[in-house]
Amino acid sequence: MFGKMRIMRWTDGLADLAATRLSPSVYQYFRRGASGERTAAEAVDAWDQLRLRPHMLRNVSAVSTATTVLGTEIRTPILVSPSTLQVMCDPCGEAATATGVGAAGSLMCVTSNTGVPFAKVGETGTPWWVQAYLLRDRGLCRDMLVRAREAGARAVVLTADVPVVGTPPPTEIPDVWGVVPAGSTMANWGSHSPDRADDLSLDDLGWLREVSGLPVVLKGVLRGDDARDAVSAGASAIMVSNHGGRQLDGAVSTAYALPEVANAVSGTDAEVYVDGGIRRGEHVLSALALGARAVFVGRPVLYALAVDGAAGVQRLLTDLTAELAHALALAGSASPADVPGDLVVRPPV
Repeated sequence: MFGKMRIMRWTDGLADLAATRLSPSVYQYFRRGASGERTAAEAVDAWDQLRLRPHMLRNVSAVSTATTVLGTEIRTPILVSPSTLQVMCDPCGEAATATGVGAAGSLMCVTSNTGVPFAKVGETGTPWWVQAYLLRDRGLCRDMLVRAREAGARAVVLTADVPVVGTPPPTEIPDVWGVVPAGSTMANWGSHSPDRADDLSLDDLGWLREVSGLPVVLKGVLRGDDARDAVSAGASAIMVSNHGGRQLDGAVSTAYALPEVANAVSGTDAEVYVDGGIRRGEHVLSALALGARAVFVGRPVLYALAVDGAAGVQRLLTDLTAELAHALALAGSASPADVPGDLVVRPPV
C-alpha cells in the first residue's frame, strides 16, 4: 500500500488550477505549441529521460544554490522567462511577478511587450533583463531600450527564433489579444507585430550593445555553430531555447541541444542558459551538469501568478530551489559550481 502512495507537489497542480482562474482563450494561448505540438509535448519528457550518476562520500553538510549571472548575485539559478499577457494573470502584471521573483532571490527577463511600464518593474528592486523583438526599423527600438536601461534593466535578451511566427495548432482560440484590459500599456512589440524584423543578422548583436550599453544575450539557439558565431559577434551569453515549442514544430528539445551549445562556447567568457520543460529540481541539476549556468522557467510562472499573484511566483521558485538543494546534496555537490559534467547519462533507447 505505502509503496504506491505519491505525494502531490503543489507545482504539479498549477496548470489545472490556473485554468479555473484564467479565461479559456488566455489559458489556451499559454499552453499551446506550434502546428502538431510535438516539440512542446516532448519538452518535459526530454529532461525526465536523463539519468544521474551521483558521487558518494562528499561533504554536503552546507549546500548553497547561490550563483551569479552576468555579474548579478542571485540565491538560485532558477530564473524567469519573458512572457506576455501577465496582466491577464494578475492586474499588476510583470510588477507582481518581479515582487515574487525578488522575494525568492531570483532574476527575471521582462518582455518588450510588457503590460506595465518598465519603471514599475524597476521600482520593485528585483534584478531584471529586457527581452527584445527588433523591428524592421531599428531606430524605433531605441526608445524602448533606453527606457528599459533607465528603469534598471541589466541586460538585453534578443529573441532570434521568430523570423516568422510559428503556425498555431488547429485548436488555437482566436482573438486572445481582444481580452487585454483597457488601459494596458502593451505596445506593438510582440512576435505578431507586422513590423517585426525578419532580417536579423549577427550585426544586430553589436547594434544592441551600442544602443543599450548593456550586455546582450541571444535567445533561441539550438546549434553549436550558431552559438559560437554569436559569441564571436559580441554576445555575452546564449540561451538555449525552442520558444516553448511555439515556433518550428519538430525542433529538438533543449535538453538535447544544451550539451552541443555549451561545448561550442567552452573556453570563452560567454555564459549559457536553458529553458523549456524544466519542472523539477532534478531537471535543474541535469541542466547544470550539461553546461548551463542557470535555467529559465516560463509557463509555470504564469500559472503561479494566476493562482496566487506575487506570493505564488515566490512559492514556485522557492519550492523548485529547495528541490534543487536536495538534489545537489544527493548527487554529492555542495553548489551549482560543484556539479560535474559527467553527472548525466542518457539511457539506451
